[in-house]
Amino acid sequence: MSGPPTRTMRRPSLLIVGCGDVGLRVVRLLRGRYRLLALTTNAARCTELRQMGAIPLLGNLDDPATLARLAGLAEAVLHLAPPEPVGVSDGRTARLLGALARHGRPQRLVYASTSGVYGDAGGARFDETRAVQPATDRARRRVDAERRVRWFGAAFGCAATVLRIPGIYAADRPGGHPRERLERGTPALVPADDVYTNHIHADDLARACVAALQRGLPQRVVQVCDDTELKMGDYFDLAADLCGLPRPPRIMRDVARERLSPMLFSFMSESRRLDNGRMKRELRLKLRYPTAREGLVA
Repeated sequence: MSGPPTRTMRRPSLLIVGCGDVGLRVVRLLRGRYRLLALTTNAARCTELRQMGAIPLLGNLDDPATLARLAGLAEAVLHLAPPEPVGVSDGRTARLLGALARHGRPQRLVYASTSGVYGDAGGARFDETRAVQPATDRARRRVDAERRVRWFGAAFGCAATVLRIPGIYAADRPGGHPRERLERGTPALVPADDVYTNHIHADDLARACVAALQRGLPQRVVQVCDDTELKMGDYFDLAADLCGLPRPPRIMRDVARERLSPMLFSFMSESRRLDNGRMKRELRLKLRYPTAREGLVA
């Protein structure tokens, strides 16, 4: 005689907002374990998303009317979409959270922010208790989004985690490998003017997103970076040596201000070293590529 029928466990649902390169890496990690929903503004991407294992949802964070259907769709939300390109507040995050707040609110929310919210730290090494001090409107928009996400979590009983992310790299990420910059001959700063930078491989970032969805503490900020402590010029020297390319020329800061784009120069004007201890302790993430050397070789 056969036993009682087994009850099929329903897979949890995850809504990914901004399903670009990192979002697709998360899809690869979670397909079969989650019911995956991906918000996209581009109907042409629907076939790709279905093939990857996600259910595409057409919507636009700039158009609140297209977001109404998101309420109650998923127990967890991964917010990877960038803010608007101008201003000091993030209306996109405000509109997303407004839609999610209507009913059936998510139990977990993970927001991908940037380490740029700290501004220049003069090369100091610090953890998540450091106060933010954004120096650009781009970073101010991120600070605004972080505050909205954490308020949403506290107001609606949702475990909201903010990931502060530095430079993302991977050989198979569009524009995500230093080889392209080296081939263009973009200069770096002379050692006396150089700044510390932080990095994370795109695969490790995707794994950190999954860990935050599963283990992130409520209303918590977590710095996601590898163990590398290199100045920017040394990072590009390392990449050049590994790629068999010439090392970039070095120029002084005053020359860089005149020759480089304002955005690129802004990245070369902030120096900080992020402590990733909270990521390792609380998210229990063991990095696949703990240093830039290992990630660049891969």
